[in-house]
Amino acid sequence: MEFIAVIIALASLVAAVAYDGYLFVLGSAANRRAGGAPIVQWVRSRWPQAGITTVASLLALLMASGNLFFEIIAIVVAVGAGGTALRGLQDARKQLNSGSNP
Repeated sequence: MEFIAVIIALASLVAAVAYDGYLFVLGSAANRRAGGAPIVQWVRSRWPQAGITTVASLLALLMASGNLFFEIIAIVVAVGAGGTALRGLQDARKQLNSGSNP
């Protein structure tokens, strides 16, 4: 069970770091561009969610090497954090690819 919990926690961490990286690159590019202020503001509003998913994924990874109870909790936390990070990443890409200001 520990192996499964660790794999799920690692997948969650990858999703959370991808979301963090996407927001970082997007904010950095918008800062250098004229008229990028709305994007920068939108990115800043997304950072708390990205930070929470990253911390939750790290916490799940730490809990994954405990006893059976903590492994089950780690799986639940990792699935929630990873799902939230993926949903946030997809929403960000959809919002910005639509051509409308966030």
